[in-house]
Amino acid sequence: MLRSCLIPDLSEAGCDEAGRGCLAGSVYAAAVIFPSDYQNEAINDSKQLTDHRRHELRSIIERDALSWAVGIVTAEEIDRINILNASILAMHRALDQLKVRPQSIIVDGNKFRPYHDVPYHTVVKGDGKFLSIAAASILAKTYRDDYMDTLDKEFPQYQWRQNKGYPTQAHRDAIRAYGPSPYHRMSYNLLPPVQLDLFE
Repeated sequence: MLRSCLIPDLSEAGCDEAGRGCLAGSVYAAAVIFPSDYQNEAINDSKQLTDHRRHELRSIIERDALSWAVGIVTAEEIDRINILNASILAMHRALDQLKVRPQSIIVDGNKFRPYHDVPYHTVVKGDGKFLSIAAASILAKTYRDDYMDTLDKEFPQYQWRQNKGYPTQAHRDAIRAYGPSPYHRMSYNLLPPVQLDLFE
């Protein structure tokens, strides 16, 4: 069972992001504050759940959380400030929208930057250890997936409904055939160089 919080009796916000490794689309992050004694055995790292289950849990998280929010940083901003800075900025934007001011922040991974004067802790694989981080991973993932499904209607050739912007072979083949869209991250290596066999 995941732990409810790192520091008991504080309003503690868990943060996680989705979409760092994608070739296209915005990066999303979420922040979630649960009651300090909250328990829910169904909530887990979003990568361990089916799409249907993630969306079911999203409604439960939004109902049970003291406060939750989602922050977004666009592909254009990612190209300007790089994906690490963009991921942290998305978390800060989520924290900005919380209706309850957190007294502590726990973040999935090992990179973060101070958010005002609120103490924070980074937790490697935190989405599999703490409920609020796991919940944030679910919100970030589901809202980003819904966004990519919407973009798919505008640019169906990239198959974003299936790949969500990640670098699948079909996605790269579409970039090669049609060129990049306005939503592609131009600072990324969209098309790796073709390896030539010099001994053919």
